[in-house]
Amino acid sequence: MKKPMPLWLVLVVIIELLPMFVFPVLAMFVPSAVPGLSGGEKFAFAASIYSARNLAVGTALLVALWLKNEAMLFILILVRLLTDLMDFPTLLFLGEVTRVYVVTSIFVFLYYVPALFALRYLWLEFNAASESDSTA
Repeated sequence: MKKPMPLWLVLVVIIELLPMFVFPVLAMFVPSAVPGLSGGEKFAFAASIYSARNLAVGTALLVALWLKNEAMLFILILVRLLTDLMDFPTLLFLGEVTRVYVVTSIFVFLYYVPALFALRYLWLEFNAASESDSTA
């Protein structure tokens, strides 16, 4: 029988999910609220790509959580981490961050660290499951 998913892991997934739905909606309806998105045709293209990417991965992450599918969660948290690792330097490069320490803290403590803990936990669960399968 499968172990229930720990509450802290569910909370990490929810923390990872929030910006994947909030910021794309802002990008489409209030573009000035999203750093890096401004002006005309370039805005429309950037906002639609940004929104599509985040809504797609966010929806898949939500489905993985609902299905309690740990393998799917692992892959999607990894995808989320990789996109965050690209988004943060991009924001810095574009000069869209006014309070670098605040934004750095948000990315590190709300996105990177929780994602790494979740990935480590899920990886250990996979290894434990594969060991128990091989001994059975």
